[in-house]
Amino acid sequence: MDEPDLFTAAAEERQAREPGRAPLAVRMRPRTLDEVAGQRQLLKPGSPLRRLVAGSRGPAATSSVILWGPPGTGKTTLAHVISQAVEGRFVELSAITAGVKEVRAVIDGARRAVGMSGKETVLFLDEIHRFSKAQQDSLLPAVENRWVTLIAATTENPYFSVISPLLSRSLLLTLESLTDEDIRALLRRAVADERGLEGALELSAEAEDHLVRLAGGDARRALTTLEAAAGAALEKGEASITLATTETAVNHAAVRYDKDGDQHYDVASALIKSIRGSDVDATLHYLARMIEAGEDPRFIARRLMISASEDVGLADPTALPTAVAAAQAVALIGFPEARIILSQAAIALALAPKSNAAYLAIDAALADVRQGLAGAVPPHLRDAHYGGAGKLGHGQGYQYPHDLPEGIAAQQYAPDAVHGKEYYRPTRHGGEARYADIVEWTRGRLKGE
Repeated sequence: MDEPDLFTAAAEERQAREPGRAPLAVRMRPRTLDEVAGQRQLLKPGSPLRRLVAGSRGPAATSSVILWGPPGTGKTTLAHVISQAVEGRFVELSAITAGVKEVRAVIDGARRAVGMSGKETVLFLDEIHRFSKAQQDSLLPAVENRWVTLIAATTENPYFSVISPLLSRSLLLTLESLTDEDIRALLRRAVADERGLEGALELSAEAEDHLVRLAGGDARRALTTLEAAAGAALEKGEASITLATTETAVNHAAVRYDKDGDQHYDVASALIKSIRGSDVDATLHYLARMIEAGEDPRFIARRLMISASEDVGLADPTALPTAVAAAQAVALIGFPEARIILSQAAIALALAPKSNAAYLAIDAALADVRQGLAGAVPPHLRDAHYGGAGKLGHGQGYQYPHDLPEGIAAQQYAPDAVHGKEYYRPTRHGGEARYADIVEWTRGRLKGE
């Protein structure tokens, strides 16, 4: 490994003398891959990360790696685990502070190390998405010729933030937010481990649940909030970290919300009914409760898409595209910024004119079909493209609407069993008033009026 600078060396020496001064998240940083929380899909036997840590060389050697995932999922942790296992040189750079000059210095050092001692170099580059195209280009020769094994970390979609030549020469490994159970196991280990709280305090079940919710799949956030709660408990002379102490320590009230219980469905129901009732402020309240409780933003977005059709419908035809666009944006961005997108969509739906005519129309049609009111398709509408169809009378007498002046033919479309049924009953709310006029006119023309 490279020699640290004087400031880094002094800081590390002080932490070695006084390990308790280091943040809990640093003290609990995994030393081996087996201690890494979550990411089971990346840590299987024979995986690229396992081979890199094991020091595989030659044809079995792993290529450069790009780690993509949300904050707190273990990108930097994995790099540090690798640094402990690498026998050659391990160099760490941050794209926030480094530039082409620093990258070239690492590459030159890597080439010298290979030539003089045969040692290979692993370069960990954090926040690679902050590098410009030219800066990323400077990495290409070293990666292509394997002068360095690059481990790059990013929170941004690499298909947009990493140049294609570099992406094609690297393995893309996607890290996922930790599950609630991963976070729970991490908290319990930190409470008991000698590097953590050393069992000096107990963690109540309510406080643990609250910390899991606050973490939102972020291991670093979980350990940081645990450390704050533990400090508050010790100052009070308490033997246990309670919910009340945790709320005070992190200035974050526990939201009464169980993602797998009644509250999950009650609050989601209240959100949709507030949108339906056009109460924009209640809508935002329930949306905030779902976000604060750690609800999956994709679940919220799906509910908004349903509401856009069920409750707004053709009273505002832009409601559904708005909700769909919000769902797509949420999937690309994630929290915390996704809260703004969900807010915009929810406000638009709450303030839009309302109509459930489309919802009632399809349910009425389905009810008739389920009751057996189907019947044969009228002969003139049947498929007539194959030989012999004409002899069966298929397609005969069909009027092509585009050949008619008004574009509508006075002919029967529905089967006899439901001919004359009017399933769609438009309201005159918002933009649906236009559809109400259109449907009245078209029904008259279909009847020959």
